[in-house]
Formats: sequence, C-alpha cells, structure tokens
Amino acid sequence: MNLKVRLALMNFLEFAVWGAYLTSMGRYLGHIGFNENIGLFYSMQGFVSIFMPALMGIVADRWIPAQQVLGICHLLAGLFMFATAWYGTSAAETGVEFSIIFTLYSLSVAFYMPTLALTNSVAYTGLTKAGMDTVKDFPPIRVFGTIGFIITMWLVDLLGFQSNQFQFVTSGIVSIILFFYSFTLPNCPISHSKEKKSLVDAFGLKAFALFKEKKMAIFFIFSMLLGVSLQITNSFANPFLFSFGSNPEYANSFAVQHANILISLSQISETCCILLIPFFMRRYGIKNVMLIAMFAWVLRFGLFGLGNPGMPGVLLFILSMLVYGVAFDFFNVSGSLFVDKSTDESIRSSAQGLFMLMTNGIGATAGTLLAQWIVNHFTQIQEVGGESISVVDWQSCWFIFASYAMVVGVSFALIFRPKKAQ
Repeated sequence: MNLKVRLALMNFLEFAVWGAYLTSMGRYLGHIGFNENIGLFYSMQGFVSIFMPALMGIVADRWIPAQQVLGICHLLAGLFMFATAWYGTSAAETGVEFSIIFTLYSLSVAFYMPTLALTNSVAYTGLTKAGMDTVKDFPPIRVFGTIGFIITMWLVDLLGFQSNQFQFVTSGIVSIILFFYSFTLPNCPISHSKEKKSLVDAFGLKAFALFKEKKMAIFFIFSMLLGVSLQITNSFANPFLFSFGSNPEYANSFAVQHANILISLSQISETCCILLIPFFMRRYGIKNVMLIAMFAWVLRFGLFGLGNPGMPGVLLFILSMLVYGVAFDFFNVSGSLFVDKSTDESIRSSAQGLFMLMTNGIGATAGTLLAQWIVNHFTQIQEVGGESISVVDWQSCWFIFASYAMVVGVSFALIFRPKKAQ
C-alpha cells in the first residue's frame, strides 16, 4: 500500500476515536444526571496533556518504537473506553456512580491524548525516511484525520448514540482497530545515542526560558488566556442544542435531533480554513491573523447566544459553526508559526510543546472548569409536571463567554507588539 495512503488511514482512525464522543459526551453526562460535572470530564483531557505525551514520548525515544507505543496506548485507551461503556450499561438502573465512570474515562483519555503526538511522529518519520517533504506532504494526510472525526460524529448521531454509552463503544472499537493497524506502520527506530535526553529536555522545560523575553512572555500568556475558549463548545454545544427539545416548537427540529451533524460543520469549516492561512498571513501579518481568530471566538459564542433551532435562528447556529474554523485554525496554526520563527532551533520543539501546554493544557483545563462554574451558576431547578428539572439560562452563559473572548482580543491588540518582519 502507498505510504501516504497508509499514513492517511492512520490519521483517519486516530481522530475517528475522538470524534465518537468528544462533542456528544456532554449530552450523555446530562442524561445520567451529571450536568454539573461535564466540565470535569472535558478538563481531564487538558490535565493529562500536561504530562502524558511527554512520558510516552520518553518511552518512544528510549525503549519502544513509536508505532508500537501508539498501538499499546490505543489498546489501553480502547479497553478503558469499553469499561466505561460497560459500567454505564450495568449501572443504568441502579444509578451511575460519578467516581467510577470518571475514573474509567480518565484512564482512557490518559492513554489516548499521547497518541495525538505519536501519530505525528510516526508520519514525520515515515515521510522523512521515504525522502518526502513533510511540510508539503503531511497536511493532505492530516486532513483525513478531520474526515475520520466527522464520520464518527455522524455515525454516533445517526445510530442514536448521542444520549447513551454506546458512543464509548464506538470509540473503543476504532481504538482496537488502530491497535492492530499500528503494527503495520513504518518503523520508527529508537535512539541508540549514548547522550540520552534529560527529563528537563524530555518535558521541554528549557523552553520556559522564553518567558524572560517580554514579547514571548506576553504571547504565551495570551495563548493560555485564549486556550480557555478551546473546549467550551465541545463540552456544552450538544447539551445546549438538546435543551431546546423541551420546547414543543423546536423538539423535532434538525438542530435538536441531529446536533452532532450540525456541530460537524465546525470541523468541515476547520478543514477549509487551513487553506486560507497562507494568504491571510502574507496579507495581514501574524498579529492581525491572531486577532481575527480571537474575535472569531466572540462571534462563535455570541451567535450561539442569539440563535435558536427555528428559522431564521438556526442560520445563526450554522454561521457559528462556520466561524469556528477561523477561530480555531487561525490562532493554533499562526501561533505555531510565530513560535517557530521566534525561537532558536535548539529549543524549537520544546517551544512548540510549551505552546500546546499553555493552550490545550493549562488554558483548556481552566476554561472548561470555569465554564462549568458559570453554567452551574445560571442553572435553576424548576418543577415541571411534578418533576424537578434543571433549566440553564444558556443565553447569559454564551454572552459571558463572548465577553471574555472580546476582553482577551482587545487586550491582545493593545499589548502584543511583534516586529513587523515576523
């Protein structure tokens, strides 16, 4: 099989694992009575990202080839995901214990998150050994990851798994498939150098010296502040859309019945917006591109607050999904390029790791926990038909998130002043 096809299939499976539950898990958690803890589940992804990728990277560098570590991680992630689904099924009648399902889910995520970096390592190694240009040949391969993510989102939606534990079964099955497939991937030789990396090098701690530079310190702090926004809609968009089902006017609308498919427009937009970045970078420069991303987050949240599943309100939801591609890609990709151009080659990889730590680690973890606190604050218990139900003032929540993104964007515009050459 052609190398590019093999690596594209690896990326397809890698992100299909994640797409099966990332956007719909919040609805399931609400269904089993954990509305107040949705943020904890999503914050765990950021928390384990702080240390697990580095630990698995050490293993892949020193003892076990990366493609085998990838497979082992997916085996464990898949088994723990099956265990999560099994417990959700067995405890459906007696009541699901938070501590048990949270622990099983957290263990699965702890082994999944390192695979995001490992798949990149396997792809880069395979392409380099084949004499290919990673800058030119990797992006089309990576696009298949987004396609895999979208397909499992749709699959879970169409099979009716958005509100139950079978979304975890779907994820587990794909993980096990990738476990077997990983052992057919190109070999990534371990390092036999006598000069082994220290833990300081392995965890990229040397990159923290960049905080001594005012420009870089400001950039990384704002990366963390913007990272707060990254997982909010993944956590709460599906439960938010599902909440309209209590209104007879919207109960049978497409946005309520097929929230995952509607949300998948965000990923489709993300794929397309990657292609726009080179033009915008050349035309407007790094600071303006990052500002466009920040104010796109304002629109992303604000449009959620203004929309509804009817006409023309649903058009605002669709526009919010399309804006997501700009909000996510323009900052993540342009920010990565800024780090690449602003750091010395000797710490470039560590600096990229620091950028991911500040955004997807610390920022995203803090953001989901903060968002959960805000949602809980605007949740009231109401009596409907003799039953007590939780009702969230979602509009206030979305406007608060939009206001936060606006403050970050304006502050960034006033404070961050990179050199024009960058």
